[in-house]
Parts: sequence; C-alpha cells; structure tokens
Amino acid sequence: MSLTPAGRFAPSPSADLHIGNLRTAVLAWLFARSTGRRFLLRVEDLDDRTFAEIGTRQVSDLAAIGLTWDEPVEWQTGHQDRYDAVIEQLRDDDLLYECYCSRRDIAQAPRAPHAPEGAYPGTCRDLSEAERAERRAETGRPPALRLRTDTFVGTVTDLLHGSYTGIIDDFVVRRGDGVPAYNLAVVVDDAASGVDQVVRGDDLLSSSPRQAYLARMLDYPEPIYAHVPLVLNEDGARLAKRDGAVTLTEIGVERALKQISASLGWPALDLDGMLDRFDPARLPRHPWIYQPR
Repeated sequence: MSLTPAGRFAPSPSADLHIGNLRTAVLAWLFARSTGRRFLLRVEDLDDRTFAEIGTRQVSDLAAIGLTWDEPVEWQTGHQDRYDAVIEQLRDDDLLYECYCSRRDIAQAPRAPHAPEGAYPGTCRDLSEAERAERRAETGRPPALRLRTDTFVGTVTDLLHGSYTGIIDDFVVRRGDGVPAYNLAVVVDDAASGVDQVVRGDDLLSSSPRQAYLARMLDYPEPIYAHVPLVLNEDGARLAKRDGAVTLTEIGVERALKQISASLGWPALDLDGMLDRFDPARLPRHPWIYQPR
C-alpha cells in the first residue's frame, strides 16, 4: 500500500533548537501544507552525541510555535531493524565493503584518477581477504561499511538551487561502531514514511547526490529537494548559543514567530497567515543575518 506523500522536519537532539532551526522547521511545514502533503517529525538520535531529554524539548518547542504533524513522532533509535535489513540487502548484492581507514588515512591518501576533491580515494575497495585480515590486525578496530558506487558525481534538482552536481563516492553506510550512517538512515526513513519532499538547511545540499543515488539503488522514489538558506550571526558565521538570545525559551513564542515571518519578507504573521501567503518562488535566496536585539 502506497503512503500519502509527506514532508518532514528531522532535528538531531544534540542541542536545543535555535531560531535558525525553528525557521527551517516552519519552512518545511509550509512547503508540506501548501502542497497538500502530510507533515512528519522525526528525531534523528542515532549518534551518541544526542540526548533524549533534548529531543523531548525540541518536540515541545516545535509544538509551542504551532507546528502540527500527522503521525506520532519517530525516533531513529526505534528502527535499528529497518537499517539492518537494508544493510543486509546491500551486502547480499555485494555492494558493500569493509573500510579500515581513519580520517587521517583518507586525508593523506592519493586521490583516484578523475576523482573529485573530497571523494573517498578507494583505499579499501579492492582488498583481498588476506589484506583485510592484515588491516584488522593493524588497526584493532571494527571496520566501517562503504557502498560500492559506480560514479564520482551526480546531479539533483532543487526547488531553490536548481540543478546541483555533487560528489558520489564510496560513502559510509555503517560506521565502525555499528551505528547506521546519516546518508543511509535518512534515505531509509524517508522511504519508509512516504516522505517525497525534503526541506532542510542548504548546508546539507552537498549530501543530496549521495542520498538520491542510494534511493535509486534501493528502488525508492527520489524526493523533491528544497534546501533553504541558513541563519547566520552578525559576523557571517553559523548561528550558535554564544550569539545571545537564540532559543525559544530566550526569545518567546510570539517574538520568534514575528522574527521568522519578517525574515521571509512578510509582516508579523502567525503560521496560518504565512501559509496563506506562501510562495516558494518568492523565498529569500540569501542567508538571514540574525540580530537578537
């Protein structure tokens, strides 16, 4: 049975949401609601640097500003079996290989011919069983699993950025500690939930070609992407706690909504007012410089 199309917001509970995160959540909600999609909320808590209590506060903050979602909140840690099944499928199809490289190894390795800057150099791609055993003994740590791809670059279409071409290398799908990697988990979760519209910060645009490639490999529909500009501080750096009143507790719900509305070129509006005026073609294409005063 096919699922009704959906959009989503998927925060990582490593820190409380700041005004930039809240703005992206509002935009994801506006994109979904304006196109008749369901809106879903997923807490991406696989990383050991995330905390359940922060995730709970994030959910509360999103509800406080008026966002609504159509299914119970999903937590990634509840779906380990989902990721394991896909990893086994890829392994059975001989599309994975063990990688013993550290970050330093990758940085110091020569690039493969024709590989773009930043692509994995393929160091462990064609190791023999004897060579793998030797690497295991040398490193003393469990290997990561990388996807065996057949290209160096790929192109996606983004509603705000147009055609974007980025790296598709042999990227990690499971880390050495056994945790599913972001690029795998997000693709599997979106497909399982019927998400066909991905709205998120444009710092994640570069990951889209890899994710679209994996989706095609797994016979999943490729989602529609919309990567929205980030919120920066007055120095042009990414917004952070040190920049002053940036969380909902510090700003207050009413003021936060006014700030978000103004940043999108509207007068002070509530969510329903924003939805009435929402037009993706007229969204700002440049970062919002946040001034907490």
